[in-house]
Amino acid sequence: MSHRSDSRHGSINPGRRRFLQATGATGVLAAAGAVTGSHLLYSSSVRAQPSNARIVIVGAGAAGISLASRLARELDGARITIVDPREEHYYQPGLTLVATGAWDAERVIDRNARYIPRGVDWVRSAVVEYDPDNDRVVTDGGDTLEYDYLLVATGLQVNFDAIEGMEPGLIGQEGIACVYDNPDHAGRSWRMIREFTDSGGIGLFTRAPGAIKCAGAPLKVTMLSEHRLRRQGNRNAAELHYFQPGDSLFSQPDMDEFLKRHFPDERDINVNWQHQLKAIEPGARQAVFSTDNGERTVDYDFIHVVPPMSAPDPVRNSELAWADGPFAGWLEVDRHTMQHRRYPNVFGVGDVVGTPIGKTAASVKAQVPVAVDNLLAVMQEREPAASYNGYTSCPLITEQGRGILVEFDYDLKMVPSFDFIDPYKEQWVPWVMKDRMLHAAYNAMLRGRI
Repeated sequence: MSHRSDSRHGSINPGRRRFLQATGATGVLAAAGAVTGSHLLYSSSVRAQPSNARIVIVGAGAAGISLASRLARELDGARITIVDPREEHYYQPGLTLVATGAWDAERVIDRNARYIPRGVDWVRSAVVEYDPDNDRVVTDGGDTLEYDYLLVATGLQVNFDAIEGMEPGLIGQEGIACVYDNPDHAGRSWRMIREFTDSGGIGLFTRAPGAIKCAGAPLKVTMLSEHRLRRQGNRNAAELHYFQPGDSLFSQPDMDEFLKRHFPDERDINVNWQHQLKAIEPGARQAVFSTDNGERTVDYDFIHVVPPMSAPDPVRNSELAWADGPFAGWLEVDRHTMQHRRYPNVFGVGDVVGTPIGKTAASVKAQVPVAVDNLLAVMQEREPAASYNGYTSCPLITEQGRGILVEFDYDLKMVPSFDFIDPYKEQWVPWVMKDRMLHAAYNAMLRGRI
């Protein structure tokens, strides 16, 4: 990328200079780490705490492996067990780039065996039952694992069957795309997006109600598809519609206001409020929406389907879940300490937890140190003191080469990591971070280095 010179001084813009200086060798991790909830590389001079505790971590995604890495370093003698049948590890923040043609699918696929720390046991099974009253979990292989402390980091469940007529095998056929769940879905979605943007037609982009993984993903897929239509010279041949089940596009108010102007006024994307995708008829290429005025059927040439999401069934149906309220079915934790509100030897991290915001990798990065510090405090019979403020980050990519770095907390206030990046304007830096830096920071997070 070429750099524009300052006409008065004949040098690189000071903001760009500071960013480029920050992204040297270890600076890449430090700068990207700032966007995942930490301004410093992790270092510890504290001697590992002796322990013979049995610690079970359910889930070998970003949250589970990060927890294991930190606990393996902090504890000497503890038996740490990860329970997860998955051999492959997916870099899920990259799925939107795969689905829109910026990355190949291979770039987001790795192996869990590369990251699970030495000395940590790995049970390649799924937990099908939680029994917190007796401090044990049961696997699909029929094994019972007893624990002294439990960390739930399962991620969430994508409920394709909540949309009548929809199932994962349809992705990549009949104009149907869905960025969620795995690289295969993203790769098949790219075929549909490429076909649509090469020819035009009617494109529908949906958003499920309730909490979803990376709530910015449906918006990013929409904007990147619109940008590709422009690059292909086919924008006038396409009609784009975004279907929102509520009355806002983004939880952070400033970004919501921006997008409510940006979609219709600058991108000619028609926003349909209070529309929830209820059913899909692939052969007829029709989508059925529930609205305040009854059902509405819409024809399409392309549709990006975002199914409703929930905690995995074993969590949702267990005593660990919120019984009612806005987070019903999600893991019940204190939103600041990440400790379960009724079972003090249980903690949760990542997409599975019932908190107001935060189903992103950046939130995982901020939550994991809090959960670990508070678990260690409980093990030492101290009150948990570490606190998570709800930090989350979304590099809201508006087109290839540009984006907005959105960082905010539970109060929905902007909490920018860099003083020279305007959190209210499209710029090149968020794209560079998303495309080149954050994957390296993610890998460092898995190993407990940031």
